[in-house]
Amino acid sequence: MPRSLKNPKKAKRKNKGGAKKGEASSSSSNGIPSIPAKVWQPGVDALEEGEELQCDPSAYNSLHAFHIGWPCLSFDIVRDSLGFVRTEFPHTTYCVTGTQANSAAANSIGIFKISNISGKRRELVPTKTSNADTDMDSESSDSDDDEEAVNDGPKAPVFQVRKVFHQGCVNRIRAMTQRPHICATWGDTGHVQIWDFSSHLNALAESETNISKDATTVSNQTPLVKFTGHKDEGYAIDWSPLVPGRLVSGDCMNAIHLWEPASDSTWNVDNKPFVGHTKSVEDLQWSPTEQSVFASSSVDKTIAIWDTRLGKSPATSIKAHDADVNVISWNRLASPMFASGSDDGTFSVRDLRMLKEGDAVVAHFTYHKRAITSIEWSPHEASTLAVSSDDHQLTIWDLSLERDEEEEAEFKAKTQEEVHAPTDLPPQLLFVHQGQKDLKELHWHTQIPGMLISTAADGFNILMPSNIESNLPANTAAA
Repeated sequence: MPRSLKNPKKAKRKNKGGAKKGEASSSSSNGIPSIPAKVWQPGVDALEEGEELQCDPSAYNSLHAFHIGWPCLSFDIVRDSLGFVRTEFPHTTYCVTGTQANSAAANSIGIFKISNISGKRRELVPTKTSNADTDMDSESSDSDDDEEAVNDGPKAPVFQVRKVFHQGCVNRIRAMTQRPHICATWGDTGHVQIWDFSSHLNALAESETNISKDATTVSNQTPLVKFTGHKDEGYAIDWSPLVPGRLVSGDCMNAIHLWEPASDSTWNVDNKPFVGHTKSVEDLQWSPTEQSVFASSSVDKTIAIWDTRLGKSPATSIKAHDADVNVISWNRLASPMFASGSDDGTFSVRDLRMLKEGDAVVAHFTYHKRAITSIEWSPHEASTLAVSSDDHQLTIWDLSLERDEEEEAEFKAKTQEEVHAPTDLPPQLLFVHQGQKDLKELHWHTQIPGMLISTAADGFNILMPSNIESNLPANTAAA
């Protein structure tokens, strides 16, 4: 699995999303009639001379970009106390991430807050609008404190960050659901560490002022735990959603270790690992319904299901793909549904109830052109999942959808314009987000329906596609 994001350059993007293929600016200035916009397909379409990619702002309820300096391979959204289900703009979110710097001493963990995330709800059937109707940012949110969105729209989100020194690159970082100030990191030094970031999160919660990433001091903080029992670096790590503090970590030497909390700040790590894979463990996921059950995926092309009550060998193991199984996701709204993404660009969905009868594959997609780097089920819609790939695309899929020609014709009539969309796309494909380079990880926001955050070589995107609507009532809220 290609993972490295080490890059000293701090590149900025001006075009986000890249949903349409449009005319060249020189053509419009010379009065040549506009070329009808059409959907751009990476790996299929080619830019002709004078053409450029343009983002369709009507495709998003909200779209913002930012970076913290160095590229980040992994991040996690931190659960907050601002409301269990939030549907009204502006939004605020907290995250943790770790850098991929060009020297070990330059790395850090970033704890950041993004507030004043603007946007608006749009109709599912779009009407013709000009670019002046959009309120989305056209540049990174941390570049200027007083930067305003396109055409004098709302101000850019407020970006605040605090940094903690981390020896070596951060391969993966995860925040505990039940105690979100507790985070675990996998480092390329071969160490798994657990941190308490409560002081940083509290400081961010109390502050309303932009904090420049360049002016922020990188603090030295001692981790609560530093585990040195792994014999190699790794990427696989997951907190249990059912047992606070329970953790599993897997390394590139095929070993998986179980962590059990001994107190609020100490853990007992079983030095005898779970062993069943023959190659690197790439990802781990706890069952959303069974406390002792977790799943793993590996470079050996298999997925294994483990039960901690049954010893150190897998309860079951299946050949899942024809290449490395990079990432997995267990559906927390429909626990039998299990998704996996491979190094060959394919991803599959299995019904675990059917494992005894065979491979249990209920859906298999070959849309992406390069390795799948992240996959995650929506926390609000049981049939929806998001996927990112090294082909620079983030896609959203709804497995409940089937092609309906009458509905397509009705939609086309309501828009009152010709839709230049490919006819051979899978009907389950809801949305394609482009504009980020080397996408590495994505997460749905569990408290803001329809919001995703993604990280790539050139920074982060916050996006809310306009056709991803939650069935939750708009006035639903909880502390």
